[in-house]
Amino acid sequence: MKLSQSFVKTLRDAPKDETAKSAKFLVRAGFVHKELAGVYTFLPLGLITLKKIENIIREEMNALGSPEIQMTALQNPAPWQATKRWESERMDIWFKTELSAGGELGLGPTHEEPGTAMMKDYIKSYKDLPASFYQFQTKFRNELRAKSGIMRTREFLMKDLYSFNVDQAAHDEFYHKVERAYKNVYDRVGLGDCTFETFASGGAFSKYSHEFQTILDVGEDTIYYNHDKSVVLNEEVLNDEILADLGVKRDELESCQAAEVGNIFSLGYKFSEPLDLSFSDKDGKKQLVYMGSYGIGVSRVMGVIAEKFADDKGLVWPETVAPFKYYLVAIGEKAGKLAAEWESKYSDLFLYDDRANRPGEKFADSELMGLPFRIVISDKTLDNDSLEQTNRKTGETKLLTIKDFLGILTHV
Repeated sequence: MKLSQSFVKTLRDAPKDETAKSAKFLVRAGFVHKELAGVYTFLPLGLITLKKIENIIREEMNALGSPEIQMTALQNPAPWQATKRWESERMDIWFKTELSAGGELGLGPTHEEPGTAMMKDYIKSYKDLPASFYQFQTKFRNELRAKSGIMRTREFLMKDLYSFNVDQAAHDEFYHKVERAYKNVYDRVGLGDCTFETFASGGAFSKYSHEFQTILDVGEDTIYYNHDKSVVLNEEVLNDEILADLGVKRDELESCQAAEVGNIFSLGYKFSEPLDLSFSDKDGKKQLVYMGSYGIGVSRVMGVIAEKFADDKGLVWPETVAPFKYYLVAIGEKAGKLAAEWESKYSDLFLYDDRANRPGEKFADSELMGLPFRIVISDKTLDNDSLEQTNRKTGETKLLTIKDFLGILTHV
């Protein structure tokens, strides 16, 4: 991508209405545009990063054997009424709209109800199980207070997976596979070392669930952990019963702030019973389907990554999710021709700053945008058949020969 061909401009001043470090940098660097509180447009660089995170998640969900579908954002009230979650008094995050012909529709905050209702057409016998599907879907939640940029919004991209099994034993087997898949996701997006599976409340679904929490100073949750972090639990379930279940004592635990980046629920019969999702077993008897639900907020993960790794100069993206690997700066006519050639040949690797700005401005923008490496070529370095590479994370700068660098490109 050539910066001159993008309409996006970096900002020198942070937005006054943003408090989170990640939100300030994402707006200043031109990754997102704030439409209103809790609602953001993803601009070209931001969308590339969002899609990279999405594709990592997709690969791990596909490895589970789950097919991808696309459900509707508009919600039929009927299944929600059956589970008693349509009324705003029972679930206060609804966005609803009136049809011109009369009646109401909702904008989906989650998809347990429509997913369960849909599967009634496809699950009839034990031979139809196990089954599962996942989707990437824009969700709408009427949060009382949207904050922390894209980490808590009213409109966001979510991956939700739903599983359907004959009984709890079959469900548990799949549940543990999802646990491993989620850990793979966080490893691949760069959060593996600071993200922990956490024992949590099941909320409206079940007595207990598991969350995946990333240690973060500005996180909304407080988590407790033992000395080797083999036992981690959310503050909301810090009581004598759960401590006994986990075999730990209160004085063995330390606490820190964290941000939730995923959750998995054993739904049991919470939705299959009121919506009558059932199957005929081997003896011809009717049995309820045992369900599970598994979510990752894709845009939220992007916000957490931005918040976790940013420094005082700007964003610092892990290589797997950065929009491009290299921020390319050329100084001089000969260097400019070579840079244009590289950008054309390796378009997925280079963000080429071909603007008529001063080098110092380009260097500042490279640090603000946070791509893994800045490459500077000039007529002077080319006379020595070399270029300058700076690691954004460590700040280390070194000279590479053009030949060695081209060798690296061909193996990326």
